[in-house]
Amino acid sequence: MNLGPGLSFLAPLFAALFSSAVLTAYLASGRARLRILDHPNERSLHHTPVPRTGGLAILAGLAVGMVVALVMDVLVPGARGQDALIREAFPELLWPLGGAILVALISFADDQKGVGVVPRFAVHVAATGVVLVGGLALRGLDLGAWGWIWPGLAGVLFSGLFMVWMTNLYNFMDGMDGFAGGMGLIGFGFLGVFGWLAGESGYALVCWSTALACLGFLAFNFPPARIFMGDTGASTLGFWAGALILWAEARGMFPFWAGVLVFSPFIVDATVTLLRRLLAGERIWQAHRSHYYQRLVQLGWGHRKTVLVEYAVMLAAGSSGLILIQLGKSVWVLPGLLLWALIYLILALLVGRMERRLSQTGRVEIV
Repeated sequence: MNLGPGLSFLAPLFAALFSSAVLTAYLASGRARLRILDHPNERSLHHTPVPRTGGLAILAGLAVGMVVALVMDVLVPGARGQDALIREAFPELLWPLGGAILVALISFADDQKGVGVVPRFAVHVAATGVVLVGGLALRGLDLGAWGWIWPGLAGVLFSGLFMVWMTNLYNFMDGMDGFAGGMGLIGFGFLGVFGWLAGESGYALVCWSTALACLGFLAFNFPPARIFMGDTGASTLGFWAGALILWAEARGMFPFWAGVLVFSPFIVDATVTLLRRLLAGERIWQAHRSHYYQRLVQLGWGHRKTVLVEYAVMLAAGSSGLILIQLGKSVWVLPGLLLWALIYLILALLVGRMERRLSQTGRVEIV
């Protein structure tokens, strides 16, 4: 029976969405045998225990989508000429998959009973090593009309730091209802669009399966959340995003900066907050509520308003990345990225200004 290339491409996406949603609903219910609760702490924005097993549903949705794709021969040469590229690319995906499995396992153990910083970091480094051994390290930086090749092991070192930071920052940013799940939907969705426009339907399928698995979870995580994704979901998604960005650069689908721009709301908030805490002499490994999204919630915006504004920023960042990619080797790439740096600076200053105004009334404490 010939289902046709259209249905054979859509079926894995539907499978990822459906399986993620069904499993999330089960894990969020009181019937689930696996009960790992997230109890509020000094970092939390919630006030009652919430299940944090949603990451299992996201990863299961992605796995089901990919299995369905293989069964339906979407990942082998088919009716479309571009499908010939999928079988060539799929073996490269095994390296990111291997690393993601390592991150998922240590993260699940951390969700269950807690794992020390050192063993968790060691596994993150090992998982990153798997990706780099697979040949996905950056060899240079392409900024449109400007670019350069990195000398020696500089590209490997930078790629390793990028992967480890993406793995951890995504987890840091998973502190508000609907935030990490929505960013996963938008972020991986844009990566899939970039890959599709580059003629890489296999890459697009992987990205969109991830995005729709996040959507199935988001239906139960949008404010007010009934379930969290936990470290199992957040750390693995961060690692997965970093690996797919490096994979796209290695195969020449789209430049590294484009993937970074898509996830820049996460990257900028986490990086700037870390630097601020370092400069202030704070213990950066301790829980806190000083990320910009957390500060907006404390300013009275609430989860829903804050997360919708964050979605809008990410949609704008992804759309501008799409425009810059379409311009090709353009002199506008670097100015476009600098413009986004200016936008983030202005947004940070506005948050600080709102805090100072409200602190004068005693309604908010400046962090």
